[in-house]
Amino acid sequence: MKMGKYFFFIFLTAGFFSCKQVNVYEYNTNIPSQKWNAAFSADGNFVIKDTAALYNIYIVLRHLDSYKYNNIWLNVGLAQGKDSLYYQKLNLTLGDDASGWEGIGMNDIWELRKLINGRPKKFVKAGEYHFRIFQVMRDNPLPGILSAGLRVEKAE
Repeated sequence: MKMGKYFFFIFLTAGFFSCKQVNVYEYNTNIPSQKWNAAFSADGNFVIKDTAALYNIYIVLRHLDSYKYNNIWLNVGLAQGKDSLYYQKLNLTLGDDASGWEGIGMNDIWELRKLINGRPKKFVKAGEYHFRIFQVMRDNPLPGILSAGLRVEKAE
């Protein structure tokens, strides 16, 4: 009976100390028919409350194993409130011929999260932010892309 009390106490203590708020936003837009037309954008909104914190911003991309390139060029726009979007062109490496796809794969679907600019970002203003992602590859529509989105999390 004493063993049961110890396990209960350890379980309760571990549960208490592991409960911390996760400050993460992630939104992904499904690409119609798995063919990303250049005019179609992945859009979303998120709210920043803590302007003293640093945030990691990731592009989240899901693609098929049959995707024929090792990279994808994206135009990523970000704006606060009703401001105009500020666009940045990104060349997202998805893998290479020697080591295969980067990210996590299951069957023929791969998911990749890549940190934008390789470092955390500080938001100057609190409030709602809007993002928009376009593909800017030569193929239009671009086959083999399932979804695209953005993940924003507090940096530790």
